[in-house]
Amino acid sequence: MGDVLPFKRKTAWQKHKGSSLCRDGFHKWVVVTERKFDVKQGKLVTEYRCQRCGKTKTELL
Repeated sequence: MGDVLPFKRKTAWQKHKGSSLCRDGFHKWVVVTERKFDVKQGKLVTEYRCQRCGKTKTELL
């Protein structure tokens, strides 16, 4: 069986909760995995995730 989907629409407050800064490009980055090694590029990789919206980014060292 498939996943159960909510039928109720989110309110405006729930929809935009904590994302106004992120929409303007001011994310709150937190380190998720530090010093993970990328074999293909031969470099250390640090992964960041925004606390507010959940967007992820990677940075090569």
